[in-house]
Order: sequence, then structure tokens, then C-alpha cells
Amino acid sequence: MKRILLTTASLCALGLASPALAADLPIYGKAPVVVAPAYDWSGFYVGVFGGGGYGNHNLNNATGPGPAPLANFTVNYSSKGGLGGGEIGYNWQSGNIVVGVEATAFGADIKGSDNFALGWDDATKLGWGGTLRARGGIAVDRLLLFFTGGWGYGELTHTNTNPGVGVDTFKSTRSGLVAGGGIAYAITENLIGKLEYTYLDLGTFRRDAPTNGALPYTVANTYSVVTLGLDFKFGGPVVAKY
Repeated sequence: MKRILLTTASLCALGLASPALAADLPIYGKAPVVVAPAYDWSGFYVGVFGGGGYGNHNLNNATGPGPAPLANFTVNYSSKGGLGGGEIGYNWQSGNIVVGVEATAFGADIKGSDNFALGWDDATKLGWGGTLRARGGIAVDRLLLFFTGGWGYGELTHTNTNPGVGVDTFKSTRSGLVAGGGIAYAITENLIGKLEYTYLDLGTFRRDAPTNGALPYTVANTYSVVTLGLDFKFGGPVVAKY
């Protein structure tokens, strides 16, 4: 009987001590996962860019037979050179989709001529221009692939040399469509590097009354431009990615 009472008392004491012992034991579990924030492309940005361009020019003199030489004459020639400028824009991001607007302005020295064998020469130079475009793309964290399109403009200087008669030079400010695409990468939270290609169609200008006796003619002008740029983005929230 005494042994039974002693056993019962020991079990009771052990039971009373168990919660206190459990409170002192360490609790083991999985460490919280550290979540890397996803880069957010939303916000205003300004930047600079520079690169090179290649122009294609189609001159057409289709006024028919006349007293001036080279009627019904067509020639194609190219131009090339550098350009540089600045830009301002804004992006909105929803999920992985990024849309935005961007305006650019640039100075250029893209020029070339046909160097026609008979001494006639037509030369065209793009001196300055700009664009106003919409952008859309897909973001993968700090990497953005985008397409762009809108309206572009530029000032063209054209010179026609009529051998033995004289030189006719004039300026024409033209506008047209621009389209392209590129890749951008957020180097830091605010600095963004960019590689971009754009195709600029400045349409056709017409010279109705050349001052050097040449017949009226038209010139169609398109440009392909490749640039590197660096933008500074003003903020935008950082959203956790789970």
C-alpha cells in the first residue's frame, strides 16, 4: 500500500512539472524566406543618348522631256553620321507589362550625296529632329524588352549642284512615322541603361523651282538609327515578389 501511494505521488509531481519543462525547451521551425523585391519600372525619367544613323534617299525627276537635262531621272543614294540628344518619359507597370510615353530631341550630322558621274550632285543632311512615341514591353525584374512607335520630325538640308550653272540649297522640315524597339536594364534603382533601334520615315519633300536651272524634283527620306542611352528614374514603389 505504501508503494502504491509513493508511485502515485511521483506521477503527480512529474505531471505538474511537465508544463514548466516544456516552456524552457527551444522551438524549432523553418527560417522565414527572404524575398527579393521586384524592380518597378513605374515613374518619370530623363536621360541622354547617342549613336549613329544611316539614311536612304530616293530622288525622282519625273517631269518629262524639257529644256533642262536629266528629265525622267531617278537615283538612290545614302547618308550616314552621328547624333546625340536627350529624352523624357513616363512608365506605368502592371504585373510584367510596362507601357509609357517618351519624347526625344536630338542634333545630328547625317549626310551623304549621289556623286553622279556627269557632275550633277544631290546631297542631303539631317541636322536635327525629335520624336513623340508610345512604348510597350515586358519586364523580367530589372530587364525590359520593349517596342515603340509614334511620330517623328527633322530638318533636312538639300543641295543640288548643276554643273556650269550653279548650286541650289534649301531646308525642309519634315515629319512622319517612327517605330522601333530595344532592351533596357536597371543598373541601380535609379539608373537605367538602354540599347535601341528606331526607323524614321520623314516622307518626301519637293523642290518646285530650283534656282540653278534644274528641273523640279522630289526626294524621299528614311533613316535607321541605333543608340545607347542612360536614363535617371525618379522613384516608383518597390513591390515584393512572392
